[in-house]
This record gives sequence, C-alpha cells and structure tokens, in this order.
Amino acid sequence: MQHRSVAELMTREVVTARPDTSFKEVAALFHRNDITAVPVVDDQDRPVGMVSEADLLRKEAVLPDPEDRHPGRWLRPPDQARAEAETAGGLMTSPVVTARASWYVGEAARQMDRHRVKRLPVVDEAGRLIGIVSRADLLQVFLRHDGAIREEIVHDVLGRTLWLAPDTVGVTVQDGVVTLTGRLPRRSLIPLAERLCRAVDGVVAVHQSLDWTEDDTATAFEHPHAYRAGGS
Repeated sequence: MQHRSVAELMTREVVTARPDTSFKEVAALFHRNDITAVPVVDDQDRPVGMVSEADLLRKEAVLPDPEDRHPGRWLRPPDQARAEAETAGGLMTSPVVTARASWYVGEAARQMDRHRVKRLPVVDEAGRLIGIVSRADLLQVFLRHDGAIREEIVHDVLGRTLWLAPDTVGVTVQDGVVTLTGRLPRRSLIPLAERLCRAVDGVVAVHQSLDWTEDDTATAFEHPHAYRAGGS
C-alpha cells in the first residue's frame, strides 16, 4: 500500500520570522501573506518557536477597557510576559513541535493531536526548516476519489497482502466509506482486512458483513469442528 507523505503535502516556501522581528512586522507578515502563524528560526534556519495570531491578540486581551468598564484580563506571569513582548522571540511558543518530510499523514496527524497544534514546521536531519504542514494539508487525503480507494483495496489489500482471489470479497466505496461483503476462508482474516482497509489513504470508515468458512480463532479443544455451515 502507498501512503501520502508530509513531503507531498507540505508548503515548501515558508514565511518565517527571526527572534528579533518586531511585533508589528509579525502582524504585517500575517496580513501580507494571508497566514495565521509563522515559525521563528535562528541563523541556521532551525525552528526555535511559533508565533500565531492568538499570541498577538493576547496583547489586546490584557489592555484595560477604554471606558474603564473592566480591567484587562489577568494572565499567569509567563503569559503576561508574552503579552507584553515586543518581538517574535518574546511572543513565540517554544520549544516548537516539528515533523519530518518522510512521515506519513497519520504520523503527522497524531503529532498535531498529541500536542494540540494546528500546524507543524517540517525539518530535515539537521533540524533545518524545509516546509510547513497544516491540518488543512493533511485533510487533502480525504479528497481522494472513491474509485482510486477501491482499486487500492482490491489490488493491494485483498490481492497482494491477503492473497485472496478477486471474487472472494465484494468492495464498494461511497464518499470514502468502504463496505466489504463475502466469505473469507478464515475468521481471523476479518479484523485484519478491516484494519488494512482503514489504513488506506482517503478511507473515512469501514463496514463489513463478512462471513467465514473456518473459525481459526477457536482452539481445537474448544471447537473440534469449528466450521460455518456450508464450509468444507
């Protein structure tokens, strides 16, 4: 099976800031490039932090109301310091969470979910910035056509991986939802087939109504004749 990698989905021309980039310059970068965050890099182009729109808006949150209706929002000392920062180095979230270009989509998605971030700077073996990948980039795998998904399942999953005859399992795909029907030679193949189908890029869900001939999940002692009706 083939999976799309971060290298295929990432943006290679990355807008960046330096630690000494001013607050207003960062805001201008966002506006000029229609982006919501920038990696902050050092002199070797290694990411040292991220600055997002939320980091800039924190400065507004701590300001008192112009009409004195309420004071500014109270923040913890570290957040207060970032709210008062004047440069990207003071505004940024650090250390930065990164990805590798060779990662599959699933690996990058798990990294985002684990660290609750919306984007990942992509670095090479030396830690230098080579791209950036966002949630929207990763979601491109779900734009894959149903026909391409079905073809991969039939030929790669069922044929080349499970070594099943072409007419053993019926496969339909609609809006990324896979349905499997038919009879497998062994019961243990059913969860394996489901798991492999779910791993195919673009699959939203897998439903199955598969039957089996031999129940190889039971021991011979428990079920000396563990076969489905109609099996050999």
